[in-house]
Amino acid sequence: MASEAVEKAFGAIDDAIAIIRAEVARPHRGPASDTDPLAAVADECLDVLAGSARAEARIAALKAEAAATYADSARSAAPVDMPAQAQEMAIAAEVGCVLAIGDRAAGMLLEQSHALATSLPRTLSALQAGTVSWQHAKVMVDETATLDRDAAGALEAHFLGDDAATPARGCPAGEMPAFRFRRKARTWRERHHPDSIEKRHAKGVQDRCLEYTPEQDGMARVSAYLPADQGAAIWNRITAIARGLQGPNEARTLTQLRADVFATAALRRDNGCTRCGNGVRAASGAGPDAGAGGLADVPTPRAEILVTVPVFSLLGATEEPAMLDGFGPIPASMARNLVANGADSFHRVLVDPRDGAPLEIGRTSYRLTKAMRNWLRMRDGKCPFPGCSNHSLDNEADHLLAWHHGGTTGISNLGQPCPRHHRLKHASGWRPTPATKNEPPGWVSPSGRNYKSEHQDWEPPHWPRSIAPEAGEWKPQRPYPPMPTALGGTADYLKVPPSAAEQFLRAYLSAN
Repeated sequence: MASEAVEKAFGAIDDAIAIIRAEVARPHRGPASDTDPLAAVADECLDVLAGSARAEARIAALKAEAAATYADSARSAAPVDMPAQAQEMAIAAEVGCVLAIGDRAAGMLLEQSHALATSLPRTLSALQAGTVSWQHAKVMVDETATLDRDAAGALEAHFLGDDAATPARGCPAGEMPAFRFRRKARTWRERHHPDSIEKRHAKGVQDRCLEYTPEQDGMARVSAYLPADQGAAIWNRITAIARGLQGPNEARTLTQLRADVFATAALRRDNGCTRCGNGVRAASGAGPDAGAGGLADVPTPRAEILVTVPVFSLLGATEEPAMLDGFGPIPASMARNLVANGADSFHRVLVDPRDGAPLEIGRTSYRLTKAMRNWLRMRDGKCPFPGCSNHSLDNEADHLLAWHHGGTTGISNLGQPCPRHHRLKHASGWRPTPATKNEPPGWVSPSGRNYKSEHQDWEPPHWPRSIAPEAGEWKPQRPYPPMPTALGGTADYLKVPPSAAEQFLRAYLSAN
């Protein structure tokens, strides 16, 4: 049984919750001098939500500490001749019964609690302080599970440490949804994993598969485990075809259209067929011979894949990962293959060699060029609204300060919200904050609260050891290796010794 002090502490927590609930339930709050009592009610409710999130995180930290300590004490108290597997089963069963959860869930909780208590001190401290949620802590446990102690500590320090050599930029980890934090943590992990991404990718290719899972209500789920470039190309192409099918007479949602397009493409008997089968037409109420609304009426789109690859990695001098838009790091060999085989959406972009961020561009007219749109996509990576995952291909370029109010058409005055959040900006009190050349805009809510957007964690490109700059000087130790034949022969934009243009660029970057 719990000690008297523990019982008293939990009783105080119950009393505090009752007081807060009474405040929330009051029909009117705030001083009589308030000019807008409804705004005061809304503001206090938001404060209660924020405080509840902090309290939940602290309770989660308490559960993790209690679970880890209980497991250690139970192992120590177990009979010497009791098998280890039986010990763990007994411990999980006890925790499961106390929390009214299954054995598997209890086992997972014990594993996560042990990792937090023994290997992730920064994460546990942040959870205790209420600055990250339990969902964020689980992401950290998952992403460090296969890393050694040093690599796990580096990942943890990057997002939660005040003294990290390269701290995360933009929205703090605890202020973004956990699923968005998972993507950022995974991206950083891929870039800094002790094992080469080429080696890990080769194993992943061997494990590629197609899976079928029956579901309820006469439905089923089909999923494919594929190399990232293939998966992104399939998704973007299906999305482009589905968007082409949309129109005033099309009642299906984009999500439904994607599923119908996929089923039609996979089930048609002739790969060269240009007519649409029953799978799509039947869903819209038309027969197989209907003359409109099918895939035959949609021009074959060019599926775009935007790849950002460091120039030295492109040339084969380093194996630094490239970035696939909407996915994250991919092996350098995959990026080189995309470029060599004519990926139409690949663009060579000048980035700052000091930090890897794209440099500013702009123009004086209202309309954006294609190059500016691609640059904007690389700066933001997705819709900049907090928590939104809509990636760049589906988003709309937008002037933060309207053109007719004096706004310019430059990267620092542009955002790329998804259609949903573009409408939110124009139809509500939400408004974006200013952006910069390498940071997307944040947002201000109608209540006046500021919410940061995620930032791309730009990093300086890796330099080949043979030509690494020393004290700002370019000192090649041997002739630069030629570009692979498949990529066009000798590189004409990187010369040794440097050209006058490169010297000017280096001088410019050094002065700023």
